[in-house]
Amino acid sequence: MTTTRPEFIDRLRDIPLYPAASTYEFGGELVKLASNETPWSPHPAVLEAIRAALPTLNRYPDPSNSVLRRRISERYGFPLGGVATGNGSCEILLAAAEAMLEPGAEIVYAWPSFSMYPHLAAMTGARAVTVPLDLHARHDLEAMAREVTVATRIVLLCSPNNPTATAMAVDEIDAFVSSLPGHVLVILDEAYVEFQTLQDPDVSLALLERHRNLVILRTFSKVYGLCGLRVGYALGPEDFRLAVDRVRQPFSVNALAQAAAAEAILHQDEVASRVERTVAERLWMGEELRARGLATSASEANFAWVELGQIDEEPLVDALARQGVIVRAGAALGDPGHLRVTYGTRSENERFLSALDGALGAKSGS
Repeated sequence: MTTTRPEFIDRLRDIPLYPAASTYEFGGELVKLASNETPWSPHPAVLEAIRAALPTLNRYPDPSNSVLRRRISERYGFPLGGVATGNGSCEILLAAAEAMLEPGAEIVYAWPSFSMYPHLAAMTGARAVTVPLDLHARHDLEAMAREVTVATRIVLLCSPNNPTATAMAVDEIDAFVSSLPGHVLVILDEAYVEFQTLQDPDVSLALLERHRNLVILRTFSKVYGLCGLRVGYALGPEDFRLAVDRVRQPFSVNALAQAAAAEAILHQDEVASRVERTVAERLWMGEELRARGLATSASEANFAWVELGQIDEEPLVDALARQGVIVRAGAALGDPGHLRVTYGTRSENERFLSALDGALGAKSGS
């Protein structure tokens, strides 16, 4: 009988577990404000496209994602050869790391930022160089530029940044990319860009014409409401697409996801409507939180980054969960003493505020 066990490579110990939102036992309907999902179902035409694709599930999906990639190309007026798709933007990030990182290489990113970024160095043996955000919870681009060396292969920018919701002006990004050597690939992660009002969400696309070492990453998970189907995409040089396609598994975007995303991108009027409703809740929630003495960063996304000050984070999150409201604790996202709260519908947001009042009242009365 074999008594030994398979040994996994040592670097697996360095790969963090992705901090997924917890699900709590609750005797009623949960208000899920922890994962930056949109509270609205996909557009009816998207649901119909999914239903129409169901009879074909005995066949493999289109490996080239041809219809979806063509729709993305047409939406942005961007060359088809430079459109990459993936099983969420996470897959494209992981594939980029696999294609470009190795022991001795470096990857630079701000912190706290998207929880997937630490995986990229850990899984490849590269060195992660993290740069603290500035006092306004924004990327410190000057400090990041100082960390770039001959060993740097990838620099990650997240705008709007997850979890702090802050965004960078396109001129700042342009100047930053211009300051870097050409061997450095800059990935601009714009998962939440549709929600920002700092500038037109598509203004950053002009940067792709000026910088051959830039890739823009976007997703159908957030504003389009397709979290459950996982579709992300990248716009950049064709050699980037070819590289990520080479290292990832085939058929990574399933048939239903392709059908849904290809239909969803046709309905920009629905995107505008969702953004308008989200921004209204963002403004209202900001006022309500300030009235309770809670500061937030300057949100340009569909969530708030709430500073708790002297309030203990863990007991507050637990108290909200006992009332059926799920939010994300800052400790799990790299910065204790905060809450990340997704903007839901008005009724969901009111329920969060009511639960918050109850939790803070119980604390002050204890």
